[in-house]
Amino acid sequence: MGYERNYASQAPARPEVDALPGAVVLEFGTGWCGHCSAAQPAIETAFGEHPRVTHLKIEDGPGRALGRSFRVKLWPTLVFLRDGQEVARAVRPRDVEDVATGLRHIDPDGGAT
Repeated sequence: MGYERNYASQAPARPEVDALPGAVVLEFGTGWCGHCSAAQPAIETAFGEHPRVTHLKIEDGPGRALGRSFRVKLWPTLVFLRDGQEVARAVRPRDVEDVATGLRHIDPDGGAT
């Protein structure tokens, strides 16, 4: 759990994502995307306050079914899920607060146990 550094080239199927329990963030983008690279420090910092949240970093592009099923148009797009249901979304987050807001929606207690 927690922040994932690398984009996975193989995405899970949508039914698998819909069945994921708990707090999950899907991040769609690519390693060569300048906007994606610029957003990484803010994303990593925000995840530091939410270590229990699962972060699935998915390589996206034309013809990639998972990204299309979530209607992803710009990178990076973060989809915040709670028990497989979209609760919030951040498109091209510019700072930590853009990401932290979504994380608070799916993991309001953060690292507290």
